[in-house]
Amino acid sequence: MTTGSDVVLDRLMSLHPKVIDLVLDRVHRLLATLDHPETRLPPVIHIAGTNGKGSTLAMIRAGLEGAGETCHAYTSPHLARFHERIRVAGSLIGEADLTRLLEECETANGADPITYFEITTCAAILAFARAPADWTLLEVGLGGRLDATNVVNPRLTVIAPVSMDHEAFLGDTLPRIAAEKAGILKPGVPCIVGPQDEAALEVIEYRAARLNAPLLIHGQHWHVAEEDGRLVFQDETGLMDLPLPRLIGAHQVANAGMAVAALRALGRARGAEAAMTRAEWPARLQRLRTGPLVRAAPADIWLDGGHNPAAGAALAEALARLPARPLHLVCGMLNTKDATGYMRPLAPLVEQLHAVSIPGEANTLSAAQTVAAARAAGMRAAEASSVDVAVERIAVTAPEARILICGSLYLAGHVLRSNG
Repeated sequence: MTTGSDVVLDRLMSLHPKVIDLVLDRVHRLLATLDHPETRLPPVIHIAGTNGKGSTLAMIRAGLEGAGETCHAYTSPHLARFHERIRVAGSLIGEADLTRLLEECETANGADPITYFEITTCAAILAFARAPADWTLLEVGLGGRLDATNVVNPRLTVIAPVSMDHEAFLGDTLPRIAAEKAGILKPGVPCIVGPQDEAALEVIEYRAARLNAPLLIHGQHWHVAEEDGRLVFQDETGLMDLPLPRLIGAHQVANAGMAVAALRALGRARGAEAAMTRAEWPARLQRLRTGPLVRAAPADIWLDGGHNPAAGAALAEALARLPARPLHLVCGMLNTKDATGYMRPLAPLVEQLHAVSIPGEANTLSAAQTVAAARAAGMRAAEASSVDVAVERIAVTAPEARILICGSLYLAGHVLRSNG
């Protein structure tokens, strides 16, 4: 069913010929027209990085809410509905409020060019400025320095692990990408730094030194590890023994460490256990337990939206820890991603990849192109006309298989919508 917000969002897509155009001028102009709502936000925690920033935000939010405080949260992209991007004081934004805010921003912007992400970010900021909460959590959309969210004066910043992704927009080397991520650093504002390649860390440290921004760096100022089925976090104030994060995968231990370090820095360590046990973040190695896909196949079915080589490596490590079963992938990816690089760490675990195109996505790889990328990564691969067809095929030919639907958040969103 088409809603009022859907109609407005469709109109906003036409305001700029480019989907991605990284400058801040248009955002500053619209926010000024809206009387600078970015200056009236509850204290901001601003999170950048290539992998893990969304999971880290989810854990920080769970921790703050577990400590009895309320949070606005802005994330992207959405999976099933746009409303997922904007959480106002703990609740997803309502349809009427979203439509009204989008129309207000559309009217204020007029016919001036602005990208879809920029104007919807302004709508989120406007929503947050008008509703009371204790904290505002902002996830960077792309990069950091010129991202539409980088218009705030935060209380704390977080830089999750930086790796190669979006090279066409952020640069073709790790130091260049790290420089873009480090663009969220602000003078005197502390930053939690997750595990980093040395080349990325050097850039972050250089930028922080110029801004006199204190860094709390993984492996230097704080440490985190899984020990005997528990999460152990330690910094200069002491050791914390916590449950393992609810989010599945060894990579979530590092994300949990960033969340706990952030809570410590904010004086909210009492929320650390809730950060582990209450966080929810769909399509991150999520097991599907209901819906038509599950009814069609006796195998266990999982969903993951990771899409770059680092995500592929983290996913492979997490899958290797699950009880052994033959693994079949149903994979669709965008043509802006390093598909073979994503698949290569998964190849030793996979019986066969079933390639699909992503419905409704202009930039999808064709199934044939995904097959070629999989074969280059060392996998057996075949085309399928849809996710449903692929799952049904696996259910017949490999009924004891584990099925992982993967390769893109856009594919994950399609699955969540169609699977109910």
